[in-house]
Amino acid sequence: MAKTRFAYFCQSCGHESAKWLGKCPSCSQWNTFVEEVIEKDNKSIPNWKTASTTLQRANKPVKVADITFKEEHRLLTPDNEFNRVLGGGIVAGSLVLIGGEPGIGKSTLMLQLALNMPGIKVLYVSGEESEHQIKMRAERLEGVSSLKSQVESLNVRSKSEIEHPKSEIGGCFILTETSTQNIFKQIEELEPDLVVIDSIQTLHSAHIESTPGSVSQVRECTAELLRFAKESSTPVFLIGHITKDGMIAGPKILEHMVDTVLQFEGDRHHVYRILRTVKNRFGSASELGIYEMLGEGLREVSNPSEILLSQRDEPLSGITISTTLEGMRPMMIETQALVSPSPYGTPQRTATGFDTRRMSMLLAVLEKRCGFNLGAKDVFLNITGGIRVEDPAIDLGLAAAIISSHQDIPIPFKTCFAGEIGLSGEIRAVNRVEQRIAEAQKLGFEQIFISKYNLPSGGHDKKGIDLSRYKIDIKVVSRIEEVFEILFG
Repeated sequence: MAKTRFAYFCQSCGHESAKWLGKCPSCSQWNTFVEEVIEKDNKSIPNWKTASTTLQRANKPVKVADITFKEEHRLLTPDNEFNRVLGGGIVAGSLVLIGGEPGIGKSTLMLQLALNMPGIKVLYVSGEESEHQIKMRAERLEGVSSLKSQVESLNVRSKSEIEHPKSEIGGCFILTETSTQNIFKQIEELEPDLVVIDSIQTLHSAHIESTPGSVSQVRECTAELLRFAKESSTPVFLIGHITKDGMIAGPKILEHMVDTVLQFEGDRHHVYRILRTVKNRFGSASELGIYEMLGEGLREVSNPSEILLSQRDEPLSGITISTTLEGMRPMMIETQALVSPSPYGTPQRTATGFDTRRMSMLLAVLEKRCGFNLGAKDVFLNITGGIRVEDPAIDLGLAAAIISSHQDIPIPFKTCFAGEIGLSGEIRAVNRVEQRIAEAQKLGFEQIFISKYNLPSGGHDKKGIDLSRYKIDIKVVSRIEEVFEILFG
């Protein structure tokens, strides 16, 4: 019998050590090492029988020119926002990790996805909730009643009663189990097209003698699921917990093992949720999807500007509209500023949804290049909608909002901005300005301020597209003084 081996693992990054250490040499965190018992049995590696496992890959060097590439087939879901975040759909054999705060809606999102996949056999494995709890949530979700065939296939069964359906094309099946050996046994009998694990921290493998949720258990269970996904070409979705710091619980290597990492963000006191791509091997890593949490489930928001722009009857000072890009999606956001005399000796600088250091840079440019006395004023910035924006194209809109609040002069509501401000007061060019202009025109804006460096010559941008075809009034400026002269005279 193999001798039991003890090891110490860092609960933050997963670094393994033969003895206890006060400070982790990998992530520099203190008091994160925990002793765990490790005992592996290589003879009982989980086995699964699928048609794709008969294909044996030759572990030999292959010349790049000799590699035959076939266009990957993506599985489209009824959720367009989810397809966008994944890069165009679910890739066969991919391993996707979804993290988020407790109660944010991770399980609701994945169950809603499993119930609305017509013609696809989905196995939903839950280690946190009972079958009856999942059934109660499924009945509340929107669209479940209309998909009668899928609801009938959601008969609550124990893990020993799941059988391979011979007459059903697709459906959602529920399995309440935490042992990976039993899960793979049921997968072998059911042969699903999609597997959802809720959550990875609740699974445990018989090859590791540590408790569920430990570093070694999370790493081993993920490795087994990764091996299954790649050999059977079955996509697997993992739901992961996050720590109080907002990081996905478990070792950091967990995010490196999976193909895609999605972060489900939002405030539980607001109805809007953001699904953000952190890592994606099959598409862009800067996409996001926006949802609205309702009593019937999550509703996808196809037009994000509807939640980022407030409806008001009269113009107010300190409010401007800026254009930003999240991935390939242009959005119009409302930027708010409040400038008031400081009652204390040191003025306050507070920004919500925007970098405070960049706000200090904008204030220094306005004071140095434009002559506005903002050193003795309190300045507060806010990005509406509860999102955080890092696009430098909103610099011009924020500067205009600050001066609008400082002079108490409102800016017309049908005016928007797209430009980056340099330290010398110049308006720098931004990328994909055509998409920003088209989005502003589609939403009914009358004029937009852009940099003249986006138009090298003849009213054409760098790609040779004639911007005169747009109906919106395009204000081309080169310095920040020109913007304020047009707006405030």
